[in-house]
Amino acid sequence: MKIKVAKDTYLVGIGVSPGIGIGEVSLVDPRPLVDQSLIEEAEVEAELLRFQQALDRARDQLEKIKQAVSRQQHLREHLYILDTHLLILEDEMLVAGTEKVIRARMNAEGALTQVLGQLRALFDNIEDEYLRERRSDVDAVGDRLLRILTGASERTIGKIGSKSLVVAHDLSPAETMQMDRSKVLGFITDKGGRTSHTAILARSLDIPAVVGLESVTSMVFDRLPVIIDGSSGVVILNPSEQTFKEYLERKQSYEYLEQDLEQFRELSAVTTDQVHIALRGNLEIASDVEQAKRHAAEGIGLYRTEFLYLGRSEPPDEEEQYQSYCEILRQMEGEPVTIRTLDIGGDKFVPELNLEDEANPAMGLRAIRFSLHEERLFKIQLRAILRASSCGEVRILFPMISGVAEIRACKQILGEIQAQLDREGIVYDPDLAIGIMIETPSAVMIAPLLAQEVDFFSVGTNDLIQYFLAVDRGNEHVAYLYDPMHPAILRALKATCDAANSAGIGVCICGEVAGEPLYTFVLAGLGFHELSMNPACISRVKRVLRQISKQEGELLVAKLLLLSTSKEVSTAIEQEMRGRLPDIFAQPLI
Repeated sequence: MKIKVAKDTYLVGIGVSPGIGIGEVSLVDPRPLVDQSLIEEAEVEAELLRFQQALDRARDQLEKIKQAVSRQQHLREHLYILDTHLLILEDEMLVAGTEKVIRARMNAEGALTQVLGQLRALFDNIEDEYLRERRSDVDAVGDRLLRILTGASERTIGKIGSKSLVVAHDLSPAETMQMDRSKVLGFITDKGGRTSHTAILARSLDIPAVVGLESVTSMVFDRLPVIIDGSSGVVILNPSEQTFKEYLERKQSYEYLEQDLEQFRELSAVTTDQVHIALRGNLEIASDVEQAKRHAAEGIGLYRTEFLYLGRSEPPDEEEQYQSYCEILRQMEGEPVTIRTLDIGGDKFVPELNLEDEANPAMGLRAIRFSLHEERLFKIQLRAILRASSCGEVRILFPMISGVAEIRACKQILGEIQAQLDREGIVYDPDLAIGIMIETPSAVMIAPLLAQEVDFFSVGTNDLIQYFLAVDRGNEHVAYLYDPMHPAILRALKATCDAANSAGIGVCICGEVAGEPLYTFVLAGLGFHELSMNPACISRVKRVLRQISKQEGELLVAKLLLLSTSKEVSTAIEQEMRGRLPDIFAQPLI
């Protein structure tokens, strides 16, 4: 019996790729059903062989996809994602772990399912959202292997016959790469996050996408009319004629504005009162540099070095890190690159720490705490960064600083490394800027003291909001409290900017807030000198920045600081931006 869907059924997920998609649903195959069963001792070798054959077949499938994708110019820069999936097929925890469970007399698909669950649990303990979302890559490889083992057909999203909106439990990056942009009007999924590789690809392909809807696949059927808004995360099932007309107008307006963005790409990021605010790119891996350059980023405001360390049993040595940093600096051609030291727990490389047993890993031995605890690893990274400073302008950034003692300890170790390099006659920049992440309440409270110790602040709003408001944004029961414009957060940002400006040091914001055009006026008024974001957001932010005044932004901030609730602040910002820039900030439809 066909599901009944009421007119104008509104759902809200995570908008990961802007744009509006209007069309009918194409519901793709669900995940394969897995039979977990015990086997006889005599069947073990056969199951081990079946698992190895599945690995070989998955490898062949990915290599064929890689060959096809390599012929598409706009997707070549994302080939590293498929390389990541190929590496996962070689991962010792996945392969040896599954074989161990098979030898304990579990069938191959059951053993793989158990090991995938263990790997997901490890990723769930990673605090950084981008790194945590790498779990989706493990899921994608696991799903491919399970389809092979269970005999389920390989999904062929690239062969969708008519224009439609794809609805799935989840989509792998490989499937997203194979989408025919002329046929896929957008996609929505039960799972996913803003920083998954699938989301990154959707933005690169300009495909509107909303993810994290939890159960949308159980609510729709093929040919059901749907509207998705990849900017707001709104999905409307079975829209009424009036809603259809409203969103069609909004879609046309959005597409016009997107065409208009091209003229802002090479313009200066200055306000109407001639205040320059540098718009920089956030960077995860070296191959993302091309995207930053394409969007005219004024350097890299945050290079997350964690990716160099993941997916391996041993950390990268000094030479590998040095070469990687230098390559990025060479590609950025003189623009500054801010390299953040390792911001992850250390159980990956120091298993005796047993960090997986920490009751609260978000507040445990991670980031700068781990680096100071494991000084040998820290010194290797610092040597590589210092050496790389001879290749271009490097700024070093220490994460999760909570007190003056920590930054002094970092500077002391940095000084020791500089003295070593001096003795060895190795060239480096002795004047490279030193900065700290402001992402803990304690750092905000003593910002004037910290400002005396460093050359710049970089505010990590993702963690700052979480810690300040005591909200786990991954917990669906309290995620609604996670609000970047909460009065407490607004005051924290103001205090941080005031401390930096009073001390005459730079202040940057590098969380998701930086790339949201709705907040650009507020961030300028607060006194930020730099905004660092996903490079794809730069032109949108620049378009707003060039139409507002910093002085008027300061007046707006003064008014916002008098308000008492998040709702009041958000409403005031929306009204202000719609009044000033109605062509950009249309009246929301819900």
